[in-house]
Amino acid sequence: MKDVSDTPLLDTVHSPADLKGMNLDQLRQLTDELRNDVVRHVSRTGGHLGASLGVMELTVGLHHVFNAPDDKIIWDVGHQCYPHKVLTGRRDQMGTLRQDGGISGFTKRTESDYDPFGAGHSSTSISAGLGMAVARDLKGGKNHVIAVIGDGSITAGMAYEAMNNAGALDSRLIVILNDNDMSIAPPVGAMSYYLSELLTSTTLKSFRHSAKDLVKKLPGSLARTVKDAESAARKMVTGGSNIFSDLGFYYVGPIDGHNLDHVVSVLENLRDDKDPGPVLLHIKTKKGHGYAPAENSADKYHGVSKFDVVTGKQQKTKSNAPSYTGTFAKALIKEAETDEKIVGITAAMPSGTGLDKFGERFPNRMFDVGIAEQHAVTFAAGLAAEGFKPFCAIYSTFLQRGYDQLIHDAVLQHLPVRFAIDRAGLVGADGPTHAGSFDIAYLCTLPDIVVMAPSDEAELMHMVATSAQIDDRASALRYPRGEGVGVDLPEKGTVLEIGKGRIMKEGGSVAILSYGTRLAEALLAAEKLEALGLATTVADARFAKPIDRDLVRNLANNHEVLITVEEGSAGGFGAHVVQYMLSEGLMDGTLKVRCLTMEDKFVDHGNVHQQYEAAGINASGMVRAVLKALGRSAEDAQRA
Repeated sequence: MKDVSDTPLLDTVHSPADLKGMNLDQLRQLTDELRNDVVRHVSRTGGHLGASLGVMELTVGLHHVFNAPDDKIIWDVGHQCYPHKVLTGRRDQMGTLRQDGGISGFTKRTESDYDPFGAGHSSTSISAGLGMAVARDLKGGKNHVIAVIGDGSITAGMAYEAMNNAGALDSRLIVILNDNDMSIAPPVGAMSYYLSELLTSTTLKSFRHSAKDLVKKLPGSLARTVKDAESAARKMVTGGSNIFSDLGFYYVGPIDGHNLDHVVSVLENLRDDKDPGPVLLHIKTKKGHGYAPAENSADKYHGVSKFDVVTGKQQKTKSNAPSYTGTFAKALIKEAETDEKIVGITAAMPSGTGLDKFGERFPNRMFDVGIAEQHAVTFAAGLAAEGFKPFCAIYSTFLQRGYDQLIHDAVLQHLPVRFAIDRAGLVGADGPTHAGSFDIAYLCTLPDIVVMAPSDEAELMHMVATSAQIDDRASALRYPRGEGVGVDLPEKGTVLEIGKGRIMKEGGSVAILSYGTRLAEALLAAEKLEALGLATTVADARFAKPIDRDLVRNLANNHEVLITVEEGSAGGFGAHVVQYMLSEGLMDGTLKVRCLTMEDKFVDHGNVHQQYEAAGINASGMVRAVLKALGRSAEDAQRA
């Protein structure tokens, strides 16, 4: 990485308009300064570094050539949007990236006019861009729409649905495929650039435009002949076709995405091309480009904590507690050692879900299906139909994308797919697009499914073992990101009785029924309440479906206050507990019931502990809820 101690050119950039008059030498200098600036900022805040470093030249080229925000630039996922944020007037806010009250780590419509579409989940940019392009045409506009999508995101079915639709329309849309890993095209070089220049040149474009006009005026057989001639001309230049041209896109590339001269030249050609229809520009880049630690370890620098700029060493908090993700992997491997029917499935997140470890141990029994959650779920259902035991490990927020398949292909057919739901609950700096807010609610509405959540990492091992033995229906277990509480782990999990919770602490007047990893906070709340003279029972529900009816009845009949707590949205575990109690006549007017959930809103990025406090699902929040139910004073809450 070039050592640039200051940023004289970047200091003059306050909006993309400031790039318009720069020559290529200035743009190259600006790119170097921008790369250093982003590295410095992310070293202090953490965030998604590698992808942003890979699109420095592309970002500079786009804002030099096009006229945002009138021209719409849509970044798929948003992991690569940091240089875009710097160039669009948010440089002075980069120190607040992903912090409380700061700017988002993704594109966000409410943050800037230069973010025409919010991101976070993948593979949405082409669909959104096509919608904007059609809207422009309906309004008679002339602006450009550019969708930048990565090679990982383009593995998702939604991207191909969008391209199939775009290829059938005449709306002008530029899609840029940022290929940094898959090697889906031959190596790039001088010849590749020459061909891309030729494909976007006036001569070939004129022939293409004339051919299209002629086709519209000819009868079917002659029209096909002219269309074939245009295709043949392209093949003479490119040496063949590919899936993008077959879908109706005018394919250009691949070009070196780090050669700014080539990037700018081709983008200018695409900007000036007035021919209707969609175009796909294929660029080759490298994650982490220009910063050696990120180049040499792209996976570790995809998302980073704070780090030392010189050495690249990331700051890691030390803990003796294993992560929930790591514990899940350990438990699944242990079960698979004695059960050859167990297989693991991930949707492009092998390391994020721990299935990379499972794959190292059982390479023939781990399947990464790409960013394709819908396919992952139905693929798992097919395996289950043939007697295998699939564990489909998907983040809570991403499983939403496979919900229809979860219902119809797994649950409805009583197929024992095991859903291991990682990142359940609040996720801090990643914000609302990644928070696992809704899985309790959207799973517990389904008939005949087992839904469980561990209170600690040892319980997670027991639930993996339990899920492995559920052969007559689908099951799901949810757990948060981050570390466990540090309990001793068994060598192997023990199968639990379905639908049975446990009493962790006996009391008299107050009962706290915890579902999931809020149990440690519930026990702490009990200590605080007892200091106020309120003997408190704490129970670990374990299961949200089926609910432990005997446990709920016992708590309702023997306590003055019953609090349920969960790290999920309203409408989940607590709602089902209350519905059962109402149906059984357990709410007779003397029992005071309160359901503590996440806030009824999309929770912005920030410190996860502050998010717990705001939602009232930590120990102090539970104490406040109990005291309020009892009509006790605010002073009592302060004393607790």
